[in-house]
Amino acid sequence: MKKRILEMAGELIKIAAERQLREAPRLVVDQGPYDEFCAGFPYDETEDQSTTINAVLDDLASGRPMDRLVCGDVGFGKTEVALRAAFVAAMSGKQVAVVVPTTLLARQHFKTFSERFRAFPIEVGHASRLVSAADLAKVRQRLADGTLDIVIGTHALLGKAIKFRDLGLVVVDEEQHFGVAHKERLKTLRSEVHVLTLTATPIPRTLQLALTGVRELSIIASPPVDRLTVRTFVSPFDPLIVREAVLRERYRGGQAFYVCPRIEDLGEAKAFLDQNIPEARVATAHGQMPPTVLDDVMSAFYDGKYDLLLSTSIIESGLDIPTANTLIVHRADRFGLAQLYQLRGRVGRSKTRAYALFTLPVQRRITPQAERRLKVLQSLDTLGAGFQLASHDLDIRGAGNLLGEEQSGHIKEVGFELYQQMLEEAVASLKAGIAEPVADRWSPQITIGMPVLIPDDYVADLSVRLALYRRLAEIEDERDIDAFGAELVDRFGPMPDEVRHLLDTVVIKTLCRRANVAKIEAGPKGAVLSFRDDRFANPEGLVAYIREQGPAARVRPDMKVVLFDDWERPEQRLAGAADILRRLVGIAERAQAA
Repeated sequence: MKKRILEMAGELIKIAAERQLREAPRLVVDQGPYDEFCAGFPYDETEDQSTTINAVLDDLASGRPMDRLVCGDVGFGKTEVALRAAFVAAMSGKQVAVVVPTTLLARQHFKTFSERFRAFPIEVGHASRLVSAADLAKVRQRLADGTLDIVIGTHALLGKAIKFRDLGLVVVDEEQHFGVAHKERLKTLRSEVHVLTLTATPIPRTLQLALTGVRELSIIASPPVDRLTVRTFVSPFDPLIVREAVLRERYRGGQAFYVCPRIEDLGEAKAFLDQNIPEARVATAHGQMPPTVLDDVMSAFYDGKYDLLLSTSIIESGLDIPTANTLIVHRADRFGLAQLYQLRGRVGRSKTRAYALFTLPVQRRITPQAERRLKVLQSLDTLGAGFQLASHDLDIRGAGNLLGEEQSGHIKEVGFELYQQMLEEAVASLKAGIAEPVADRWSPQITIGMPVLIPDDYVADLSVRLALYRRLAEIEDERDIDAFGAELVDRFGPMPDEVRHLLDTVVIKTLCRRANVAKIEAGPKGAVLSFRDDRFANPEGLVAYIREQGPAARVRPDMKVVLFDDWERPEQRLAGAADILRRLVGIAERAQAA
């Protein structure tokens, strides 16, 4: 395990070192045009937003390739950070690629970017399924000859057919939707390219890369002024509640989303809405619709021609429709935690109070994980909870290997904290020039023939049990072991026999280390001891001790010491082994003191 982690740490360091050594164009822009561009932002920047924008501008001007992760909650202004970075890059004569996960988000960003750059000599293009083949070919041509400054598109931009004349900045929006292979492809576009990654709910691996310092991290945690939290309700499906929610939104002049997990659910949902809410004007949208139809539907919904948009989770990524402030999710148990959080972020993006209703099947039981997801979502009703959500997500589904394509790697085997600690140790030792795994303190082998553990009916929570084991493994002093035992009684009640035996075994382990005993085997007739490297600090003292025991002790030809006694019960073995080891520690440490 340590070897594998060390290899990975080597890769991480190599990536970080290459970034430090590589040069990238310094992208700076005159203050006049930049201030004019900033004036087009219709809101006041929050403090976190300003700090993040300044950090990004510093990265662009540093002469080193930027690799910055911006974590900001849904609707907290990450797009503005991307707009400013794109402006600086484009005005410096470099091309910008904005990669997004869905056609709808590509369409929205294209509109936003086009409006903001209208007054400047910057050409903006659009590459996704919503663009005709002829227009797409034109975009490709213009990117290759350098007449297109900014292109916004989906995975299509990562295809091998796309060639850039002078790419300077890549912006990845909603990073959690892209696979490892896509991200690696982005890195190979050009080695000295600046990369800006935006996400509200970072996947554990991305967050980990930022936390281990391989990527820079900026967090936008302060909500925009006057932003209200979204009221969240989880309940079994009830036609009356759904009708009331949609009509209440309609009567206050707003719009609503009705989201289904699968395309095949849409027909049934449409029939239900037509029957139960005939007064609502319903539009349907999903990813398999012809591009022109989808475009027309979304434009009509933007323009307020429909009251309700019935769709799949295609709307989850970054859509910004300020008039839509009620969300109903059908079969919420079928969505992932980050998906539900992103969907909830589609409403409440203006100063109006928004509502989200997550419905569950009435007759069927839902899985324990789905129940946990919905509980977490209901509890995270504060603004800016995306970061907490990422950590809950990590708890519920585990993390992935930081490098390579496995979504769940070594972290599952040893637990997140220990993995993090081992990775940090490996990085530190590699930085110090140590290429071999650092050996742990040697661990004596103790055989008593009895259960020694913390039972799960004593400490139910697995992560708490692991933390207790880890603390216990690091204790060196007997008084600390007593204090640990007192803490267990205080926290979890009277100790069962297995836990008492565990603490006694830890005492024996510390005594073994002090006496250099590599192995002790205790049974009903006594104990057998073998020393580490066949060495004892005070050989004369040991011989005297064995002689003192008379026929109750002898040394075997393989240099193991056998001590005879009558220990029928395991408790007697524990006490007897501890007694022998205390005598040996006294003999060994007397010689060391002398």
